[in-house]
Amino acid sequence: MRAHVQEIVFDCAGPAALVRFWAGLLGGVPVDRGDAWSYVDPPDFVRLAFQRVPEGRTVKNRVHLDLAVEDPGRAAEEASRAGAVRVGGPVTDPQGTFQVMRDPEGNEFCFVTG
Repeated sequence: MRAHVQEIVFDCAGPAALVRFWAGLLGGVPVDRGDAWSYVDPPDFVRLAFQRVPEGRTVKNRVHLDLAVEDPGRAAEEASRAGAVRVGGPVTDPQGTFQVMRDPEGNEFCFVTG
């Protein structure tokens, strides 16, 4: 048996707000399926869903998204205006450059080149 990814689900406190952040970042139309569940279907990507949970995030993500961009610095500036936070500065290695970020609820993701 082989499975395929249907969607990636983020636990969060505010699904309606978080789906709008990610839709602004990746494209797509945010959909709210009640107070506890929202999702977006970004172009050329799997569905991202957001479900309300009672507990907050307390430790580093075990999984995160790497988002390919031409300019991580410019992408970080735009995401920051939408509520994201930079984690440290950009890092460059032989594979390219990346900038670690946190979305408005603290979920980590990276803007990457290379």
